[in-house]
Amino acid sequence: MAHPIPVPAPSPSYTAITSPIAVVGPQYCITEYPIDLVIVRKAMALSLGNFTVTDIKENIMFKLEAQWSLHDHRILRDPAGNPIVTLRQKIRSMHGRWQVFRGESREEKDLLFTAKTTSWLQFKTKMDVFLANNTKQETPDFRLDGSYSESSGVIYAGDGESKAILAQMHKKETVKSVLLGKDNFRVTIYPNVDYAFIVALIAILDDIDTSDGS
Repeated sequence: MAHPIPVPAPSPSYTAITSPIAVVGPQYCITEYPIDLVIVRKAMALSLGNFTVTDIKENIMFKLEAQWSLHDHRILRDPAGNPIVTLRQKIRSMHGRWQVFRGESREEKDLLFTAKTTSWLQFKTKMDVFLANNTKQETPDFRLDGSYSESSGVIYAGDGESKAILAQMHKKETVKSVLLGKDNFRVTIYPNVDYAFIVALIAILDDIDTSDGS
């Protein structure tokens, strides 16, 4: 499996992640350096729910495939088409809630994590993430604050109070992307962080913004 290309180390005021956070799998953790991935979504209604993830040299890393049915779900695949995780929205819940399973499974034994928004009424999405073994869900394992439509956001470890940042989203708009009708942004993922996990969270954020927009 090809790894993303490293980017120059930034110097943000954040608490470094010193131990690998492997939610989807350790093969998606790079310990030596931060990486940049680019989220590419065509700005067309027919492509709603689908996007491609590349490295900074436009090599495809992942593809997100939406499958519309009674239960909204999406599948994150590698470049060869192999399923990595399935994201499924739970319809009957007080807050927006998603479950993420390994591969194409929907069985509890393959549950990796659950994500839920903290409130229905919010201008920017605040989402708590609970690993499968955090059954009480009193304190989140991770938190996302951001907006897909604004291409901005931060993913923290814990409830965000520690300021241990896993990843940050940035707008990446070029003349080429505008002419091709593509909506692009970049996400910087810091060392020891599972980048497949980060992409899955961004897919959920996209689902929230798409639902709000409709």
